[in-house]
Amino acid sequence: MADGDKIAPMELDEAKARELEEQFDSEIRFRPLAPLAARLVGALLVALSIFHYYTAGFGLLSEVFHRGIHLSFVLGLIFLVFPFAKKGYHEPARSTLVRPLGIPIFDWALAVGAVVAVLHVPFIPLDDLAFRVGNPTTTDVVLGGILILVLLEATRRSVGWPLPIIAVLFMAYSLYGPSMPGILVHPGASFSQLVNHLYLTSQGIYGIALGVVATYVFHFVLFGVFATRIGLGQLFLDCAAWVAGRFAGGPAKVSIFGSALFGMISGSSVANTVTVGSLTIPAMIRLGYKRQFAAAVEAASSTGGQITPPIMGAAAFLMIEFLNLPYTTIILAAIIPAFMHFFGVLIQVHFEAKRTGLRGMTREEMPDLTEAFKRDWPTVIPLVVLIGVLLSGYTPYLAAFWGITLCVLVGLINPRRRMSLKEVYEGLRDGAKYALAVGAAAATVGIIVGVVTLTGVGFKISYIVTTTAAQMAAFVGTILPVDLFGPQALTLLFTLIMTGIVCILMGCGIPTTANYIIMATIAAPTLGMLGVEPIVAHFFVFYYGVLADITPPVALAAYAAAGMAGADPFRTGNTAFRLGLGKVLVPFVFVFSPSLLLVTADFTWGNFLVAFIGCTLGITCLGAALSGFMLVRTKAWENVLLIVAAILLVAPELTSSLIGVALIMPVLLRQISGYRTGAVAL
Repeated sequence: MADGDKIAPMELDEAKARELEEQFDSEIRFRPLAPLAARLVGALLVALSIFHYYTAGFGLLSEVFHRGIHLSFVLGLIFLVFPFAKKGYHEPARSTLVRPLGIPIFDWALAVGAVVAVLHVPFIPLDDLAFRVGNPTTTDVVLGGILILVLLEATRRSVGWPLPIIAVLFMAYSLYGPSMPGILVHPGASFSQLVNHLYLTSQGIYGIALGVVATYVFHFVLFGVFATRIGLGQLFLDCAAWVAGRFAGGPAKVSIFGSALFGMISGSSVANTVTVGSLTIPAMIRLGYKRQFAAAVEAASSTGGQITPPIMGAAAFLMIEFLNLPYTTIILAAIIPAFMHFFGVLIQVHFEAKRTGLRGMTREEMPDLTEAFKRDWPTVIPLVVLIGVLLSGYTPYLAAFWGITLCVLVGLINPRRRMSLKEVYEGLRDGAKYALAVGAAAATVGIIVGVVTLTGVGFKISYIVTTTAAQMAAFVGTILPVDLFGPQALTLLFTLIMTGIVCILMGCGIPTTANYIIMATIAAPTLGMLGVEPIVAHFFVFYYGVLADITPPVALAAYAAAGMAGADPFRTGNTAFRLGLGKVLVPFVFVFSPSLLLVTADFTWGNFLVAFIGCTLGITCLGAALSGFMLVRTKAWENVLLIVAAILLVAPELTSSLIGVALIMPVLLRQISGYRTGAVAL
């Protein structure tokens, strides 16, 4: 890039951001609708948002009824807006006898069938329902079977094939238990018993997963939509540019800081990518970054949105229910690991900028922060109030209620960025869009969780994993040159490795929320058997599940960024995964050093400082090795030493950390010498 070239001001066009999000996020990409059908769907989406907004502020309905209304809206709308096949995305169809309002009559039938099947259970009197659990009527079995079928089809349409296939395999396991091999054998269940468990109890479709989406997630997603629309996203980007823009590779660092701040109000990796990336990716390309690297920086940064407090996506709210902990505890535990993720991306971006000699933004290219706050300071009020209500001990959905209310009020009365009533309507409509795919996925995961509780397969899998890990540990323990790890630590290490690999593989085909629920149900108890605290185990599977958004072959955030940058999607995904490798190390650190989460039982400041320093140094070493640069270009032998040192620095033993520091010293000495003499290592 020539010195005279200018980087355009980073001004967020929310309409363009929404257009990009719909283009790259298949979970909110609806088929084109005829005008009347679009108005009907829009009204239903707004009605769903108003229902959740009202109940958040004035009291939730009974558990089954609240979840039933939510799921009936979700499934009914999915069949109206998602076509049977991808080729259904074409021009709006005309209304005919077999396509009322341009939508196939088969889809109308599925929508009606889904609503009837869902609402059957909430309208059963509680006393009667208690009697029928374990003794379902023919109507219960028929409608339960219909719900399972339409739910699987709705999930296939909105999030793809993998999750429904996994659910079908689990149901087959429950039905054919006596035919299973070895330890997996069980007495089996009849179809009637399976439907009874999944349909009439709170351990199946109407379980915790659906409840969390209907009670917490929806409200915070709606808050994020309105917070962005009133200008809080723009203010965050201006702050990020002012903090980081002046340094080497400025726009890339703005991408990281902007994604971290925007992640506070958006728990979606793709939404974060397209909103922040619409500004930072072109700026990075103009500065001189390769297209795939620019896209990868934004994708890797944006996946941090799901792990950045206070809004961390659905998984954080699920932890409340799984662990029976206040949300403030989850937020506090997430602070340091989130910092480590962004630090890991930042250090690689910094080394890349230094290696290629990329400049920062000039004073003229940076925003006027004073003017930005004069324009947008009211947009901070809803976020401050939301956090204040959360920290005061009130329920998360009440905090979201006040956050949404203040967003709308600020938007309507702020003279510098006024929001029209039409935009309020669009915010309610767009906020509900996010509920469809995640709602169907959560209900389908309820099938998987229900089979686990019905058959006890979770304990069987835990036994298989821990036994295999112990055998691997025994073998490796005989060939280690020094006794750095005891047998128990090695067993835990191999269990973590296997769990992490499964999380990543599962994440290649299913959404991060579904991934977390499945792994929390199956893998978290495995880690608990090895003495890992529940909150630590849940954070481990949560963090590895989030990696799926930048892990090829299905890396939604990376592919969205690649589409915006005009880069190769697969290469972008590989680069984004490399930039996010710090997130691979961090979960191992807080398992072996739980003090990093701040809220564990054995927390001490001494343990925290040792873990924090070791993790920071380890991520820095890994970043230098992967970038091929520290103070000057690194040599091959230096990269090897840095990678080994990184692993040792995050290990649980003080001895291993000291060995890691010793390995760094010759690299550091050679780097300082090269920097002083101006040498460039090849």
